Amino acid sequence: MSEGSERTRTSKQSASASGAAERDVLDDLQWRGLVALTTDETALRSALAAGPLVLYGGFDPTGASLHVGNLVLILTMRRLQLAGHRPLALVGGATGLIGDPSGKSAERSLNERDVVASWVERIRTQIEPHLDFDGPNAARMVDNLDWTAPLSAIDFLRDVGKHFPVNRMLGRESVSARLAEGGITYTEFSYQVLQAMDYLELHRRFGCTLQMGGSDQWGNLTAGVDLIRRVTGAGVHALATPLITKPDGTKYGKTAGAAVWLDPEMMSPYAFYQFFVNREDAEVGKLLRVFSFRAREEIEELEKAGADRPAARIGQRTLAEELTTLVHGPAEFAAVEAASRALFGQGELAELDPRTLGAALAEVPGTVVGGAELPTVAELLAATGLAASKSAARRTVAEGGAYLNNTKIGDPDTVPARADLLHGRWLVLRRGKRSVAGVEVMPS
Repeated sequence: MSEGSERTRTSKQSASASGAAERDVLDDLQWRGLVALTTDETALRSALAAGPLVLYGGFDPTGASLHVGNLVLILTMRRLQLAGHRPLALVGGATGLIGDPSGKSAERSLNERDVVASWVERIRTQIEPHLDFDGPNAARMVDNLDWTAPLSAIDFLRDVGKHFPVNRMLGRESVSARLAEGGITYTEFSYQVLQAMDYLELHRRFGCTLQMGGSDQWGNLTAGVDLIRRVTGAGVHALATPLITKPDGTKYGKTAGAAVWLDPEMMSPYAFYQFFVNREDAEVGKLLRVFSFRAREEIEELEKAGADRPAARIGQRTLAEELTTLVHGPAEFAAVEAASRALFGQGELAELDPRTLGAALAEVPGTVVGGAELPTVAELLAATGLAASKSAARRTVAEGGAYLNNTKIGDPDTVPARADLLHGRWLVLRRGKRSVAGVEVMPS
């Protein structure tokens, strides 16, 4: 069984075991804080209760990977699928060539067609493990380039553009914000028309009656609802999930100026795991509700346990384990957990594979050294910042608080041997129980 298949199977089992397919899935989504806006909550609730409906969520390939903010929508679609509804995952090979102006202060750079096409394929592989593509409510992947590319400009203007009053388009928040900042090109101005056309096309092809997206997409979502009403007379629905933000108001999709990527080549599974392990206590309950497939009662128990014993960080560890397993698979979770324990003296560093050890050391302070003879432990403690100076390093050693590869050092003038290098490349230094640093040794 492939890693992707195992990850999908694990996700399905945990969701099924936890009773995620609630009798009223909308109530469950609201309890989890996943409903920011709906076009008509009463009508949507009736439609969900009446029988399986087809829904879709869109993902534009504006980069090589999705981030954890996109995962909110993917997993919300999964919850609806578990409740018996059928999801369509749209990867926008056409809209990805244009760029959504929402929340942006300047025009996106337009990427080459072959680059966008490669990103489409990468993003599809990141979505697929989280949805079930078999069975009576099997998910389906779609690409809006399939119906947009053959459409002529004349047909687009006659058949679609005529249904969009410009005054309403100018009123969209994403457009008005850009106009206030200096302007917007027709290319990005037309994005809402293309997304609305997607909803109409999926309504015609598959009977889709619910579009989902982030709350910053609300104008685009309702544009599709309006277009379907104008063209067909049918009433359809839109549901927006909230933007999940940290206590400082920044998106969880961003950290220190870089996204929390789902692609392991862009963010290692170890760094991904550590991001969630290091969440503040006040954040954990919300994140468990959004991302976990555990039952409501179990999540509430975890929230209570976190409040009663915050030092144990039970919620953080549960969240990090579930999300790392969900995104990267159980084998990667086992590897990063072993690395996390070993770095702090609770496991064997030599048993870590080079990729995982390198990724773990990339997340802690470090230094690079070379030459025929390595520096002393005292010099390395100072060079990595574990000690403020060589004299401070000597005091740390004298107090019994210095470790090299998890072995206590008694002499500050100890020079590591080449045989001490993990995988012929790294040393791990530790001061006390919690302060760790890495040393990369270049070939002499």
